[in-house]
Amino acid sequence: MDYKIFKAINRLAGHFPPLDALMIFISNKIRYVYMGVLVFTWFKNKKMTVNVLISVLVGILINTIIKAFCFKPRPYMKHRVGILLPSKNDSTVLSKHTLLVFAVSTSILFRDRFLGTIMTAFSIITGFSRIWLGLHYPSDVIKSAFTGSIISMLVERIQRFKNTWCHDPKSSDLQDLQSERYFD
Repeated sequence: MDYKIFKAINRLAGHFPPLDALMIFISNKIRYVYMGVLVFTWFKNKKMTVNVLISVLVGILINTIIKAFCFKPRPYMKHRVGILLPSKNDSTVLSKHTLLVFAVSTSILFRDRFLGTIMTAFSIITGFSRIWLGLHYPSDVIKSAFTGSIISMLVERIQRFKNTWCHDPKSSDLQDLQSERYFD
């Protein structure tokens, strides 16, 4: 089933040059959009940006650990598929691109719904581009999105728990207290 869905998406690659160029651009350059958003959010809400960075670091660590113990060949290593972008011959188990963009977008979504929704849309398109380009199976992209989102949820929960139970009453920060509304 995974390969059938992959093939249905990937077989379109190479037939629509503008869409191919867009998918390559998204897969290669979307990280700069995310970096720009992080710089912007640093000035707007430093705690949100810190949560994003923690989520990204945990995501990289988890991805590295999983790839060290679990190998699944990429689609182009096992089947004849259209590849629009050269890649490493490492495991496809988790798409690092997808994991990281979902970690970022989910962290932002907790603190800024509008920006988080936009970033989540970019994350979905990024995951789709990895399938389109022939680099990952749909199940790998879905697992990566789920993993990145769960990491961000856990980081957010831990930070809110820390702020609730370890809060210094002398440093009451109204913005922090108002941002707690998403878990109430």
